[in-house]
Amino acid sequence: MTAIEQLGTYVPRFALAAETVEEAWGQFHGAGIKQTAVPGGDEDTLTMAYEAAAVALEASERSRSELDRLIVATTTPPLEEEAMGSRLRSTLGLETDVRSRQLTGSTRAGVEGILTAAEAPGTALVIASDSPRGVPDSEYEQAGGAGAVAAIVGDEEGGEVTDHAARVDAVPGTRFRPAGSDETDGLGIATYDRNAYSSAVGAVGTKLGVEDVGAVALQAPNGKLPYRAAGALGVDTELIAAGTNVSEIGDTGAASPLFGLATAADGGAASALLIGYGSGDATALAIEGQIPVASAVEGIVPGERRSLSYGEYLRMRGEITTGEPEGGGAYVSVPSWKRTMPQRHRLVAGVCTECGALTFPPEGVCTECGTFESFDHVELPGTGTVEAATKIGAGGAPPEFVEQQAKSGAYTSAVVALDGPGGETVSVPVQVLGDQDVGIDDRVTATIRRIYTQEDVIRYGFKMRPLTE
Repeated sequence: MTAIEQLGTYVPRFALAAETVEEAWGQFHGAGIKQTAVPGGDEDTLTMAYEAAAVALEASERSRSELDRLIVATTTPPLEEEAMGSRLRSTLGLETDVRSRQLTGSTRAGVEGILTAAEAPGTALVIASDSPRGVPDSEYEQAGGAGAVAAIVGDEEGGEVTDHAARVDAVPGTRFRPAGSDETDGLGIATYDRNAYSSAVGAVGTKLGVEDVGAVALQAPNGKLPYRAAGALGVDTELIAAGTNVSEIGDTGAASPLFGLATAADGGAASALLIGYGSGDATALAIEGQIPVASAVEGIVPGERRSLSYGEYLRMRGEITTGEPEGGGAYVSVPSWKRTMPQRHRLVAGVCTECGALTFPPEGVCTECGTFESFDHVELPGTGTVEAATKIGAGGAPPEFVEQQAKSGAYTSAVVALDGPGGETVSVPVQVLGDQDVGIDDRVTATIRRIYTQEDVIRYGFKMRPLTE
């Protein structure tokens, strides 16, 4: 048996309401969408993938060493050329011999990732993470959301993948992104687009059969198109409603049908039809059994989200920022950064072999006994207590953080006493996420975010956020 053993979801905490866009443009093209999820200024598809994967792994009974494969699906990778898998392996603490694969180029990539994992032996971590965007007044931009879903696929109990079907058909012009562009586009021929979608998902859905299915989790480019396919699938719209949350988070591209599956499973559906669609092609999976779902911070459909003005949205997306000032910031070479990635990604500290004191980072002289470079490495749990905090406002950020501040606004820089494995602590300076305030003695926990970019190389590392017990 191959089954989806665990799902983990992540949705950014920022939201842009449909009426806010309509006020700015006089119209809103995201049919059936109430609000879209917006990544923070230091978020991208890699950091969202980390968030979803971390919560799925924490909820699962699997150890990270059991994972044979890492499959990442996205249409919007942070870099056009450089696979996300190697950095996710490092941040998640997976084994270095894990097999990694990245699927892209189509919004059905998330479902293809599940199928790829199901067709091979072993245990896989499949992550679909996306943040599609288009020109400001287009449906692709105004419907575009953001988020990630991670699935652990193996031979334990869960939602068993019992069958699959595919439809591959050339339908040019329905949805594409030109070479060298960050913006998704399409010819916008409504009837042509709807027919392509309905015929493709209808073909794969009816091939698998819809009798007694508990929910249909469809690719959702907007809030209306999935319901238009009900007739082609031969299902009631209630089944489609049970497997969608696009109205609350927007079009999440390759992650969209997996978000629908998570919503269906969270609602109690014990069987589902999972259908990915992209540019005329469709892939469908029949799933039998209950899938456990865990949600990171805000949940599948977040309850506590910060609504953005349209100006804040443009700033957060980097549309109206000027970039790093001339002269640049403090320079850290890529080889130097590479050497410190275990500390930046997984909080690897040092325990002095002479006196047992904790040191972070694990290099140099022990601050307690003076022994030089004699440490046993240990991975910290990632929690800590704020010892000092200050707000860094406009004009106060170091040059390398000016772009981040321009996107996200003032941020908190704190000194945090990180918890050690034996109750000891070690103090480190660190950023706190975005506009989240912390005070002395507040408890915080680590996550991964973009730190800054130099030489066109993105530097990822840990930041802290308030810990909710």
